[in-house]
Amino acid sequence: MSLTTTRTRPDWPCQVKAPGTYDWERSAAKWLRELVPARYAGYPALIRHPVLLARHAQIQVQHEIRVARTALQTARADLPRLGLPESVIEHTIKLYAAEVMQLQHIARSVRAVTQALVEHNAGR
Repeated sequence: MSLTTTRTRPDWPCQVKAPGTYDWERSAAKWLRELVPARYAGYPALIRHPVLLARHAQIQVQHEIRVARTALQTARADLPRLGLPESVIEHTIKLYAAEVMQLQHIARSVRAVTQALVEHNAGR
């Protein structure tokens, strides 16, 4: 395994060591496990193959983005029927908008890690 440090992409997560450095795959797998439901993190295939875990994390984050977007798009119509005050509704809309942005950033980070894992596996 090469120990040379490659330049990381702008969306590279700070929790993951740079590709090519010692133990970077382990740090990538640890970070990716935090993005999937706990029950998936224990599946042997996902433990043995970080690129599989990365694929599942990509799917998981995309679903979370869809959920947050739906919540954002329906909040103004649905939340008043729940009897919530306007100030709570406005705060909730801002929360959902921020969550969509955060999840989009996470999705870019997962793609960057996935690409590095794929490139690393291709070099074996």
